Amino acid sequence: MKFTLISLLLALGAACAQADAFTVKDIRVDGLQRVSAGSVFGAFPINIGDKVDSSKLANASRNLFATGYFNDIELMRDGNILVINLVELPTITALEIEGNSAIETEQLKEGLKQAGLAEGYVFKRSTLERLELELERQYVSQGRYDAEINTEVKKLPRNRVSLKINVDEGSVASISHINIVGYENFEKQELLNQFELKPTNLWSWYASDDKYSREKLGGDLERLRSFYLDRGYIRFNAESTQVSLSPNKEEVFISVNVHEGDVYTVNKVNLAGELILEEELLRKLVIMDEGETFSRQKVTFTQDLIAKRLGNEGFTFASVNGVPKINDEDKTVELTFFIEPGKRTYVRRINFTGNESTMDEVLRREMVQMEGGWASTELIEQSKSRLEQLGFFKGVNVETPKVPGSDDLIDVNYSVEEQPSGSLNLSIGYSSADGMILGTSVSQNNFMGTGKKMSTSLNKTDAVASLNLSYTDPYYTVDGISRGYGLFYSQTDFSELSLSDYNTDTYGGRTTFGFPISGRERLSFSIEASRTLMEAQESGIAEEILGFIEDEGEDFVEVTLGSSWSWTTLNRGLFPTAGAKQSLSLEATVPGSELEYFRVTYNAQKYFPISGEWTFRLRTELGYGDGYGKTDELPFFRNFRAGGVGSVRGYTSNSLGPRGAIKRLLNT
Repeated sequence: MKFTLISLLLALGAACAQADAFTVKDIRVDGLQRVSAGSVFGAFPINIGDKVDSSKLANASRNLFATGYFNDIELMRDGNILVINLVELPTITALEIEGNSAIETEQLKEGLKQAGLAEGYVFKRSTLERLELELERQYVSQGRYDAEINTEVKKLPRNRVSLKINVDEGSVASISHINIVGYENFEKQELLNQFELKPTNLWSWYASDDKYSREKLGGDLERLRSFYLDRGYIRFNAESTQVSLSPNKEEVFISVNVHEGDVYTVNKVNLAGELILEEELLRKLVIMDEGETFSRQKVTFTQDLIAKRLGNEGFTFASVNGVPKINDEDKTVELTFFIEPGKRTYVRRINFTGNESTMDEVLRREMVQMEGGWASTELIEQSKSRLEQLGFFKGVNVETPKVPGSDDLIDVNYSVEEQPSGSLNLSIGYSSADGMILGTSVSQNNFMGTGKKMSTSLNKTDAVASLNLSYTDPYYTVDGISRGYGLFYSQTDFSELSLSDYNTDTYGGRTTFGFPISGRERLSFSIEASRTLMEAQESGIAEEILGFIEDEGEDFVEVTLGSSWSWTTLNRGLFPTAGAKQSLSLEATVPGSELEYFRVTYNAQKYFPISGEWTFRLRTELGYGDGYGKTDELPFFRNFRAGGVGSVRGYTSNSLGPRGAIKRLLNT
């Protein structure tokens, strides 16, 4: 860009600005293409009738340059007419970026736009040069020391340009060696284990842990500092860090100089500030004892425990700060926790967003934090957990913003992301255990957004043909009592299940009521009526089964009462990744039934998060059953069996369980 101010030195009417002052009779603007005359006059401080001199003209020119629209400005005088001759900066009509992968194109374009380079913007070469340096700096921070940025500016007609940014990202320099200098009390490898960055190793191709970046190194130094502070080295300091590069810019060498200092112990723990709860109660939350080695981790944990306890009492914005007073002479620390509870806060309103299909009522009835009551951190989190356990949502987030204009009111805002809670399945397949499989099912755990569960299924395999219908209202009453109904029918050929040669036809229905004991426990009671028709095959049959048929017959009507207890801490109702669940159930036919027996089953599962999307699960199933009254033993078709996929692997389906010792032909 250039700035030209021509002073009129010639006296014979030459068309240039005169050093002597003159009164502006008119103003003429030449050279405009894209910028409006109104924008020019709005920024130009001289008006018709003003008396101007060279100083005022210079200031006026600077004002026009400040708009950022012009590449050249020339002021001339034609008599008493002031002529403004302008050359506009070109406009960017196209912006192309090639060669980038580590930084996405949209991210780069957004950064360029914020800096003033985008399609439709005025082109300034100084801005482009500054951005070239900034992009190179960004790549250097990622360890790409050989990255290069080249730009091409192509002039187009009508004062336009197109920009092309060619990016050569190069390669990320690999860490060849990490050295720690000054340590005395720990093994070097123990310290290096605190680093996420590592020298190139066998797994670096997968973990990319040998790729240097400034941000990762900063995080590693903070982890190293935490390691020492958690072990009493309160005066620890990473005094310097040197990062050097090989001549070919492909290897990085890192050296960290540390000063460990001495180990400090806690000689006294104080509680200060406004202790709204009993001091004895608060001291139970302090997990650091006098005489113990100082640990910043324990200090932070204590702060969180006290703040959370105050939050449960409605002091949502309580502040707890642990301040160490260091005595370097005897290497001790006097620790004081300053408590500022602030005002007790109350919940003005509970809001829900993201529930496009699910009714507000379904979410609101899971709330244990009430509107109008004081805000309890525990109840707010418990409400969040209850929403997650519904299984309707992929994620649940909660925020507690203050109400504008009030210092003791908050809103509790739950945002949910819905996920499909129903399914329509049509299946056809083949299994080594079941043979040909045909089936269809429709299930909806959140029917019409009401939270009610409905399902129907029809399945046919070589062994089983079944039809099931069920309906459950989890909030039959407002206090959480559930009610469910079910109808079922099945035909089973047990010879196809690797069992004995007999068939059964079973049909019936059940009603179930559930009662919440607590937020995590529930009791259920059921009554079921069913009829079972049995038919023995003409071929061989187990002696035990034949004896049962001869004693009890082949047609059984059963009325079964059931009860169950369940307990869960699962973090989600669908695809959980953490927590546990267990249940204990008892079912027994009522006295006087054609068959009198009972069964007790226990199920448990535990999820252990490992990392990322990986979770380890343990599960178990235990069962016991027997006959009572006139029935000597558990009916053979109610025996517990295992084996096959989803049960005990390595065994064929239903191959684990009671087996007949001998067989003989059935006389018909």
